[in-house]
Amino acid sequence: MRNEEKRLPLPMVVDSERWVSMVAERTVLGIVHNITSATRLLDLLAAFEGDRRVQTVFTCTESSALDGGTLEFFASQGFLHIPWSEAKARKFDVAIATSRGGDLRNLRTPLIGAPHGAGYNKHLKPEAGSRKPEAGSRKPEAGSRKPEAGSRKPEAFGLSPDWLMHNGRVIPSAIVLSHEEQRDRLAVSCPEAVPVSVVAGDPCFDQLRVSRPFRETYRHALGVRPGQKLIVVSSTWGQESVLASEDPATDVLRRALAELPADEYRVLAAIHPNAWYGHGGWQLQSWLAPLTDCGLLLPSPESETWKAALLAADGFFGDHGSLSMYSVALNVPTILGSFAESKIAPRSPMARLGELLPRLSQHRQVLPQLLEAVADQPDKVELQRLGGTVTSRPGESAALLRHLFYKWLDLPEPAIPASPRVVPVPPANPVRPLSPAAPPMYVSVVPVNGRATVARYPAAVQRRREERHLAGTHLVADINDPDSRWPGSADILLVPLGRSRSSRGPQGRPEAFARYPGCALLAVEEPEDGCLALLRNHLRLRVCWSGRRPWWASAAICASVVHDHVISGPDTHAPARVQVTIGQEAEPGLLDIFPA
Repeated sequence: MRNEEKRLPLPMVVDSERWVSMVAERTVLGIVHNITSATRLLDLLAAFEGDRRVQTVFTCTESSALDGGTLEFFASQGFLHIPWSEAKARKFDVAIATSRGGDLRNLRTPLIGAPHGAGYNKHLKPEAGSRKPEAGSRKPEAGSRKPEAGSRKPEAFGLSPDWLMHNGRVIPSAIVLSHEEQRDRLAVSCPEAVPVSVVAGDPCFDQLRVSRPFRETYRHALGVRPGQKLIVVSSTWGQESVLASEDPATDVLRRALAELPADEYRVLAAIHPNAWYGHGGWQLQSWLAPLTDCGLLLPSPESETWKAALLAADGFFGDHGSLSMYSVALNVPTILGSFAESKIAPRSPMARLGELLPRLSQHRQVLPQLLEAVADQPDKVELQRLGGTVTSRPGESAALLRHLFYKWLDLPEPAIPASPRVVPVPPANPVRPLSPAAPPMYVSVVPVNGRATVARYPAAVQRRREERHLAGTHLVADINDPDSRWPGSADILLVPLGRSRSSRGPQGRPEAFARYPGCALLAVEEPEDGCLALLRNHLRLRVCWSGRRPWWASAAICASVVHDHVISGPDTHAPARVQVTIGQEAEPGLLDIFPA
């Protein structure tokens, strides 16, 4: 092997047949712009699974300001990587790209271009101070058609001559579209490209469709328990995204965690790879640590967990990113937490989405807005029509894409019919390591239909105690919480099982009440999620679950119920049985309260 070839993958060296284990008949070049385009490229390359006649090598155009982590992603996925300069110099059987970035015009290989999201919805132009575009990449091509008088510009990224043509020549050999409406827009913006366009559906959405029967499996993997609802909060990248808000009043992630009852709702953040890798995964996790400490699920975006989450979701908050369109297409109740009209191509489905969906109001509580979307959206014909614009070939993309690829490879297709892959089950519940200290909670106990309905709200993400959803709540905190704000102002102090034995006896109680004058009840956890409630007036009550314990049963909930019982009950010395629940769909439990 020559020295200059040592940087090349083994199948590409001159005498590779001496060294390889399998000799492929064709080589595909997978062109990656950044991790976002790489994850969509993998959806397309599923067409070659199982076919040993086809070898794929990958390259990165190095033209994106947001390509951080791309080479590390290549390594983690086991991609054979070649430099972009080498990719342009060599000839492959076909190249497949899910972005228009880089000087693609200089390839010596037939190029198939595809979108890296739900169709073609955004426009992209060079920003002041950004890196200079490559020739034939981020600037209008010489000789390309000028905008027509009265036309609405800019056109969608991927459908305009700025991105498709150079010196009057269409750069891609084939342009993959997911819906016929995109061809209509292409005919207006770049009619020269219409003859090479191919409507082949959306492989990602087809994958989501065939995976819907496995919804409960995904919910279980994500830690969603019976009676709970999963809310997905999605953010694209940029300063007008959901993630970008620094104002607590408009921070959708914070508000979802703060205002939705923590036992009834789980919240998962689906962060765009450009935001995650643009700032660094560690940095995003650090910035969002106060939220993950309060239960936010934060999966890494290069995985397919976001797909499983969409399938498992009961509600969705999004912005102008593709996940909002997929959410609508899956008929998930959707609310916009942000929406950048200035970044959306006119006449695109995403522009219509911005017109149809409600915006999250900072002047109303989150829960009633979510419930309105749940009640109103499933029957809205306009939203159903909008969801239909994701693909005009539902269920056909695997077959159509494979036919297109193998036509360019000049190979017969495999005998096994092409079909979408099922979304994999997330490998683990994506949460931070649990703290041994019970998180502080504001808790309300409300009688509803003869039951005591307990709603708990993470205290650490609240803006102030006077928030409307916190009316009538009491504060529950761990007695050993290192943040002195919480035990110092708590109405109930928790002593977890086996931690502080000195607080169990009569000597521990006066010390605790003297140290924390605002505390009305000291709850010492007992086996099977019960507690011994020690009150300031020397009353001692034992609280335990009767019969089958629901999954949400805990000593903390026991303490809140007995606190409400003591405050509102006419005779706190008499034994009582209380039916308790955390929501209408959750299994109820029975609590026995009696003097100790």
